[in-house]
Amino acid sequence: MILSTYATGFALSLGGLLLWFLFQKNNRISSLVSVTFLIGMAIYIYSLFSGDAAMDVKLFAMGRDFLVLSFVAAGMSLIAKNKGLFAIGLGVVATLFSLFYVDVMDNTFVNYFPVGKNETPIERGQDKEALNSNSELLVEVYKKEDAVKLKSLFGKWNVKSVKAAFKVKDESASQLDEYIVLDMEFPTEENIKGLTEALMETGLVVWVEYNDLVQLSPIEAVPNKKSKRAYGINDPGIEQLWGFDKMEMDQLYDAIKKTKIKPQQKALIAILDTGVDAKHEDIAANYKSIQSKYDSDPNKHGTHCAGIAAAVSNNSKGVASFSVNNDFVEVTSVRVLQGFGGGTQQGIIKGMIEAADAGADVISMSLGGRSNASRQKSYEEAVKYCNKKGAIIVVAAGNSNADAKFYCPANTPGVITVSAVDENLDRAKFSNYINAMKMGIAAPGVNIYSTIPGNEYASFNGTSMATPYVAGLLGLMKSIRPDLDTKEAYKILSKSGKATNQPKETGPFIQPAEAFKMIID
Repeated sequence: MILSTYATGFALSLGGLLLWFLFQKNNRISSLVSVTFLIGMAIYIYSLFSGDAAMDVKLFAMGRDFLVLSFVAAGMSLIAKNKGLFAIGLGVVATLFSLFYVDVMDNTFVNYFPVGKNETPIERGQDKEALNSNSELLVEVYKKEDAVKLKSLFGKWNVKSVKAAFKVKDESASQLDEYIVLDMEFPTEENIKGLTEALMETGLVVWVEYNDLVQLSPIEAVPNKKSKRAYGINDPGIEQLWGFDKMEMDQLYDAIKKTKIKPQQKALIAILDTGVDAKHEDIAANYKSIQSKYDSDPNKHGTHCAGIAAAVSNNSKGVASFSVNNDFVEVTSVRVLQGFGGGTQQGIIKGMIEAADAGADVISMSLGGRSNASRQKSYEEAVKYCNKKGAIIVVAAGNSNADAKFYCPANTPGVITVSAVDENLDRAKFSNYINAMKMGIAAPGVNIYSTIPGNEYASFNGTSMATPYVAGLLGLMKSIRPDLDTKEAYKILSKSGKATNQPKETGPFIQPAEAFKMIID
């Protein structure tokens, strides 16, 4: 493989040069490491200049690599006389090279090689509104290095840039590292179709799909239906939570208190959304930050979802979630949508990977859009990767009063798809129906009162609100049974749930106390 040979040649050269500083006074060993340096340099230069990339890219890569080589060699030469310090330096260099620079080198051609333009440009047409205008297609190649072999094809179809789409920590668990993303100069429907067909005909490509845009549906604040039960907790907003009545949350709280069960772990719920206000008075004590840039929310949507899933209970503030003592779950944020509520399929999948790699037990996705292809293979790969890392994926069915099978990632195999019901247990008028989903479930999604940025609270509608209810319950279940997988979890949710007025359209309505009993039995 050209890319790995290229990196290996550089590693041999770097290693030979550094060891020469250490053994320069030993003629025999210095000669050996000098030969190693020369062999490595020969491999490096041959691999670099035999690669299928433009000359300016090759020269850029060589200049970058030689700068790194010179900088490291200069630094190590200064400490060569101190063998102990030099050994530590070698360890640091080897670690940094393996963790960071190998990826830079292996992605050099994929990320940076330019593609030519057709001498007779295709007349520019209207961009597809459903696609990301900066990167229209996601393409799975059989091998990373196959991307460079497609250069002439990219030039013919006026592809402006080619980049690696995803990076995963555990490459053996997924094919996501073999995806590239293409940016077309003239992304008309005809050109996109033509490029897609041409890619599939090369024999180098496994799959091509659209990099869809995702936009949150408008959510409207509405009057609240008040709860009539007593829950034994002091959160003042509890009376606004009609869903707690229908989910019989008082019975869950009683069961947790009576059994005195202790969690096996504090389950981590990742909210993939517009960010979360990490300093909110009713979230902060249950919040775990994985990146500070995700700890604010310019939209309100992500913070509202986080409060539903994991608000701090019994703290005399705001609302409550699924445990009285807050020992069972914590919540985090991965921002995959911009402040205006929009994002891309590629960005969402990156967020899924990041959440799974951060140790999320449940990933809550109150987002989605209409499918443009018969299936989104990259979503399937992402779900499989997250499942292998131990995460359960929960996705909103969508707010279009339509069949959820036409919406992604709601229609992705391996996710639990959530519909919304109102206080009468009718399918919400806006909620997509989930007849065709293998794992469909229902939760409250109308007049849902929860947290918004700035220590404030508001009521919203949406399957977006129903989804974190399910995620919060799954977090409770995973805290008690850390090995719980998606299929077993859905089986429990389904068996413990109760029928709505349109059971086929909504799936069973979650009953937390019954699910809790099944988990501890």
